[in-house]
Amino acid sequence: MRIIIYTGKGGVGKTSMAAATACKIAGAGKKVLVMSTDQAHSLGDSFDRFIGSEPTEIADSLYAMEIDTVYESEKSWGNLKGYFKQLLTVKGGNGIEVEELLVFPGLEELFSMFKILEVYESRAYDTLIVDCAPTGETLALLRYPERLSGLIKKILPFERAATKTVGKVIEKTMKVPMPKDNVFDDIEALMEKMKCLQKLLLNKQIVSLRVVTTPEKIVISESKRNFTCLYLYHYNVDAVIVNHIYPAKAMEGYFNRWVLLQEEALREINESFSEVPRFYVELQQQELRTLNVLKRVGEQIFKDCDPDDVLFKKEIYRIDRENKCLIIYLPFAEKDEMRLEQFNRELLLGVRNESRKFPIPDEFAEMDITGAKFEEGYLHIRF
Repeated sequence: MRIIIYTGKGGVGKTSMAAATACKIAGAGKKVLVMSTDQAHSLGDSFDRFIGSEPTEIADSLYAMEIDTVYESEKSWGNLKGYFKQLLTVKGGNGIEVEELLVFPGLEELFSMFKILEVYESRAYDTLIVDCAPTGETLALLRYPERLSGLIKKILPFERAATKTVGKVIEKTMKVPMPKDNVFDDIEALMEKMKCLQKLLLNKQIVSLRVVTTPEKIVISESKRNFTCLYLYHYNVDAVIVNHIYPAKAMEGYFNRWVLLQEEALREINESFSEVPRFYVELQQQELRTLNVLKRVGEQIFKDCDPDDVLFKKEIYRIDRENKCLIIYLPFAEKDEMRLEQFNRELLLGVRNESRKFPIPDEFAEMDITGAKFEEGYLHIRF
């Protein structure tokens, strides 16, 4: 089964591109589900029909759904939410403020991502296409399994066995409620889900991310930042879709001044993403709505290839044992935007406002960093 995730800045046409790709793959006879994890769903608008929180048949072999993030969140929280609420109300009383504190930013979106795992494990489709929230939210989603697992370990430093033996004493002296067995069950299930989701998303044979952009300076800059962060987290970006290209004929007269700006932007895209396959979508004469229009656009975009294939793959992280060096690929990053720290057997690598922890390979586990250099998109860390 293939999973293709579309991401990009808001308003670039991610939903339309995801829907058009789904139409193209379904047209080849594969069973496809296109799914929206964006809370501001517009998949139904693209197909010009109602789409619910369960798979809706759009055409032969083509299904669509818009995830109910609140329902998925409640389903995943389980007894854990009740326990956190207990902790927060011990001193502060009860009320709407407690409910607000239990809404962690990005958590509902993370739980909606569990649907990807659920669909994958069901094996009910040949291909799953995911229309994600805009760039910032998508990055938060993709890094959440790693961060939330760390948070839970810090908040709940109790072992099930220890709670059974000394839990009553702690509860009495510290006035802190101890988690019950069902809470531990939910924690274990949640951690296992996050572990499986992370493993799946990092499987480059199965999962591809595709960045949608437009030929505008601001959007291209965000796409580059997005690209760097996705590589920082080891995700495979296998294509860039350039949407909203004005046809030459449309640029005559009043819009003539935009010709040079668009040409310059397209040049930057070609130079910046030269290694990655790029697909260009001209502005259509009508809205990208309805099944027939999406089918036609899907055929235009992928006329020379199969969008269900993994279109590109690059080694992001490798070990140079001979030179005692760890090499990480970080396209579009700048040296002065990076920070690198070592904590025992882990490295903390930051790029702008994103940071990621890397386990130090066993070969270098007892060594300290002796130097680092960044050149041609690669960070070389020497031990």
